[in-house]
Amino acid sequence: MNMRPHTTDPSSSRDALSALNVVNALGAFSHLDATDAADTAGTLAALERIADDPSQPAANRLLLQQACEALRANRDAAEAAHLRYRALFDAVPDPVSILDETGRVLDLNKAGMAAYQRPREQIVGQSIHALNPELPHDHLKPILDTLSRGETCVMEVTNMRSDGSRFPVEVHFAGFVHEGRNCIVAVARDLTGRRQAELRYRELIETIDSGVIVQQADGRVIHANVAALRIFGIGEGQHVDEELQPQHWMIVDEHGRELPPAQLPPQRAMRWGRIIESTVLGYFHRQRRQLIWLSVTSVPQYPAGADHPEQVLTLFSDVTELKRDSALFDRAQSLAHIGGWEWDTGRDRLYLTDEAQRILGRYPAPDTMEGMLDCLRDADRETLRDGFERAIATGRAIDLELQGARGSGQPFWVRVIGEAESSDPVSSRLTGTLQEVTERKQTEETLRVQARTDPLTGLLNRDAVLLELDARLQDAVQAELAVLYIDLDRFKIVNDVLGHAAGDRLLATAARRIRQAVGTEGLIARFGGDEFLVICSTGDDPGCPQRLATAILQVFGDSFRLDGEEFSITASIGIAQAPADGVRSQQLIQSADVAMYDSKRRGRNGLQAFTHQLAEQQLHRLQMETHLRRAVQNDEFRLVYQPQVALASGRLVAAESLIRWRNQSLGEMRPDRFIDHAESTGDIVGIGTWVLNESCRQLRRWRDDGLAIERIAVNVSYRQFLGQDLASNVRRALAESGLPGSSLELEFTERVLIEDEPDTLRTFAELRALGVTLSIDDFGEGYSALNYLRRLPIHGLKLSQLFVQGVPDNHSDIAVCQAITGIATSLGLGLVAEGIETEAQREFLMKLGVPIGQGYLFASGLPGDEFLERYLAGAPAPTPRPTSAGPAAHHPS
Repeated sequence: MNMRPHTTDPSSSRDALSALNVVNALGAFSHLDATDAADTAGTLAALERIADDPSQPAANRLLLQQACEALRANRDAAEAAHLRYRALFDAVPDPVSILDETGRVLDLNKAGMAAYQRPREQIVGQSIHALNPELPHDHLKPILDTLSRGETCVMEVTNMRSDGSRFPVEVHFAGFVHEGRNCIVAVARDLTGRRQAELRYRELIETIDSGVIVQQADGRVIHANVAALRIFGIGEGQHVDEELQPQHWMIVDEHGRELPPAQLPPQRAMRWGRIIESTVLGYFHRQRRQLIWLSVTSVPQYPAGADHPEQVLTLFSDVTELKRDSALFDRAQSLAHIGGWEWDTGRDRLYLTDEAQRILGRYPAPDTMEGMLDCLRDADRETLRDGFERAIATGRAIDLELQGARGSGQPFWVRVIGEAESSDPVSSRLTGTLQEVTERKQTEETLRVQARTDPLTGLLNRDAVLLELDARLQDAVQAELAVLYIDLDRFKIVNDVLGHAAGDRLLATAARRIRQAVGTEGLIARFGGDEFLVICSTGDDPGCPQRLATAILQVFGDSFRLDGEEFSITASIGIAQAPADGVRSQQLIQSADVAMYDSKRRGRNGLQAFTHQLAEQQLHRLQMETHLRRAVQNDEFRLVYQPQVALASGRLVAAESLIRWRNQSLGEMRPDRFIDHAESTGDIVGIGTWVLNESCRQLRRWRDDGLAIERIAVNVSYRQFLGQDLASNVRRALAESGLPGSSLELEFTERVLIEDEPDTLRTFAELRALGVTLSIDDFGEGYSALNYLRRLPIHGLKLSQLFVQGVPDNHSDIAVCQAITGIATSLGLGLVAEGIETEAQREFLMKLGVPIGQGYLFASGLPGDEFLERYLAGAPAPTPRPTSAGPAAHHPS
């Protein structure tokens, strides 16, 4: 059962209301009075007998005769009214029912009996559910509420015939009062025909070839038929209202002028309330770059009884093909920079619109396809010709971007779109559009160049040179080549002393010098930081790599001037050749990198070709790195401890932790052989953390065993600053071993000092706040900028064994030791000399004012238990050790 309020056709409502009025007017004389007919007849007969009785007084008899006449007149009038009521009641063409307030049927007209296919006596006296068994039990409540206010009510329900079949009806209800009782008259209008008409209308809308779109007054699309979706290219899953928004379409009139939304036919029809017929408009899709011409008719839709439309129905007919030869069509396409073409392959006749002719720039315009192909460069001619052949053979569309030149020689890019027309069995045709895309292609090329170019130097960047190198290695003609890996020596000093801006200027100048040296013989790229690559061919000139490398070294012979200062910046160059040193780009570059590092190891400012010996060293390094990565986990490291003593008394002051590594495959490895590898791979971070924790635990054990020692010194790599929270690790190691911060001394190389970053300064401050002693190891070997000593919270310096080994005989070493001692004294810094091997060295340093020292003169690195046993009982007198025992190699990083 479908019971809902419904807005009906006005004429339908008027007919139903007229029927209601007739029934209400005759209600007082309806069959409802028939129950009194017998009483009326009996009363009339009794009165007639009395009036005819001669025993009655004459006056009474006259009065009774008058009453009989009046009663007979009333009876005749009632019977006449009842006949008129029945005639009119049965004349109503729609089913009419009279109901009481409980829903019981009191009367039913002939149309009702025909509609329900039942005699009157089967319905009268029954509940309305006999006509509609699906009605809810309280269905009359909202109807009675409405009728009690003197209003009528309209509902749509589904009624049932005697055979059980259903049919939709629109029921109009009205109320009237009979003998004090509220009664209801219900007129039912069969909706079957209207529903079928609506269905046929919808089917017509969906099957016609014209597009139909229905919009609300605010422009929102509420319906679009299949043809409209096809015309506007709206696919499944796309929202029609969104796809028809102005940002997707530019709409022009027949003169090619863009129209604002207010001037479009749907808005005009809605605003003026009249039909806007057959307006030809061009719809250009901004993203697809396609133009279609449509004939547009908009019809306003008025609701019942309204004087303003609430919807507008618009019909669209595609007239693009009809506009092909129109000058106005060419004008509109020129605004969108789109030209049209058609090629009759049977007659080899080519038609071009004016805009297509302008794009090609050939006058007179080509009238054959070969003439159009002549406008393109050679490679693109074949591409377009192949596309045409496939389109004709398979019916598939073509969509190509091609490059050509106009008659003036000016280059252009054009997008060609086309498809075959199979409707003509005699002559196959191809039609499509030309769109100039020169500006977009130029923009893409600019972006491509920018994406391939290093913005600082103007050279190729890392990604671009890798792609170029891969391409050449895959080309048999170009595969014989060499890679020069160039690294600037001492560039970091300039960057740190003068700042990054000066460093950038230095890199730009270096790039110009490399370009000057290489000329047109090689491809140059900035590979990253202060590293450059040069790729050159060796097929015709095997000596080219060596010659270019020599030329590069020569142009770096002159100093660089920056901010009034001169800097001697040289280059270290590694050379690798394909295919001998690698057949893939990464392999070849890695080989050149290995050769470059070997050049640096030999003293910088030189070149080195990759050799089999270097390959073996590289393999050994890779093996070492592989084992090194698992060394901590495999418990392969151990620590030995070298005592630091007061030079004057020999008293034990502290100990320095020295790391040792023994691997089952590689054997015993000296620190100077694996520490650099650990720093380059980053494994030094984990190793350094292990050294820190183990050293603190060892000091805790010594003190628990009664050894009086002030502190233990641990070397820290610059990588531990960059790779982790060093202060947190120190705090944790001290807490786990129960040591105060003053028990720990951290020794840093000068490289940490030049990492002048906020994080570095903050870490120094946090370590000092813990009470940890901070020292610079091997002071004087590296940068030794006094500015760092002034700015950073350093406690002490370590005088490098590089200078100690030359005293007291070497005048240069004496001068350096005196200078460093003076610096430490002036700045109030502690000083420790390392590498003391002879009594003469100890005497010299003690007289110089150096308070503490360490070295083979006192002891080499000792295991923890041996160190405890020796110094718990008192250390023996210093004994000079031979200098041939090798370096102390005390640095763990």
